[in-house]
Amino acid sequence: MKIVVTGAAGFLGQRLIAALLDRGEMTTADGVLSAITQIVAFDRIAPQHCVDPRVLPKIGDIAEAAAIADLIDSDTDSVFHLAAIVSGEAERDFDLGMRINLDATRAIMERMRNATPGAKLVMTSSVAVFGGQMPATVPDDLVWRPQSSYGTQKAINDLLLADYSRRGYLDGRSLRMPTIVVRPGKPNAAASSFASGIIREPLAGIEARCPVDLATLLWLMSPDQAVRNLLHGHELPAEALGRDRVINMPGLSVTVSEMLQALRQVGGATAAEKVTVDRDPAIEAIVNSWPGNFDATQARGLGFTADPDFPSIVAAFMRETGRMPTVTGAR
Repeated sequence: MKIVVTGAAGFLGQRLIAALLDRGEMTTADGVLSAITQIVAFDRIAPQHCVDPRVLPKIGDIAEAAAIADLIDSDTDSVFHLAAIVSGEAERDFDLGMRINLDATRAIMERMRNATPGAKLVMTSSVAVFGGQMPATVPDDLVWRPQSSYGTQKAINDLLLADYSRRGYLDGRSLRMPTIVVRPGKPNAAASSFASGIIREPLAGIEARCPVDLATLLWLMSPDQAVRNLLHGHELPAEALGRDRVINMPGLSVTVSEMLQALRQVGGATAAEKVTVDRDPAIEAIVNSWPGNFDATQARGLGFTADPDFPSIVAAFMRETGRMPTVTGAR
């Protein structure tokens, strides 16, 4: 079985590849459980720390037709499309966001339609497709009203994936992810970057700035939980999805204040005191357009799962980075 992963050098792409290698086999679009013989890992740079002979790194520009043609061929069974320009950057650079987030995604769908029709495509969508007046808990059938270019690009991709799947050009499923925390590494240009920064930096002894009000409500998921749901979404049979190919993932509804309480509980008072609130109207405008709670009835019915609580996310990040939590906080 040949699997393509775009955005392979990103933190989620690397975790996904590791999980695929550990699993060793996945189900093809025709329902056959098959051994994974090759994972094509595509990004602008090569993924790190992966020496497994089943992984074939490829470097290129996801928006170039020649790169996509080289990436996906008739032997491709599945594509995990994670490559994207993040929200804040897509808002600042409209043309770049459209080129990477929309044009490249459509080109991938077209390449699959022509080279390997019916193959599985798993994408990540975003809560940024929502906006405007929303209920306290978002139902699965709420109409999308994106308030940013990033949200608009993701919404168009979701509609395209559903239509390509309806026509049988590919077997798609788009998982609308919560904000993923705690992201390792350095801050990026995403409007939600602070959600990881107010945990990651203080635990490393570094001052962190929180650009939103402490009452801001976020919909959250850990990286490991995101990978588990990506794998689960891939394995679901097409008949279980029908035409409902875009699925709101279950997550945790947590205020920024509750996040900092968890940081204090698990990481200690010294870490929590390194966070300073310094509100940024531009970031608040984007983040406050996103819903902070979802019903996610469809996802739960299909077997997708959420993290147990936010302290457990902090504790897992501390263990992963070699910092033993003071109190696990997990229930």
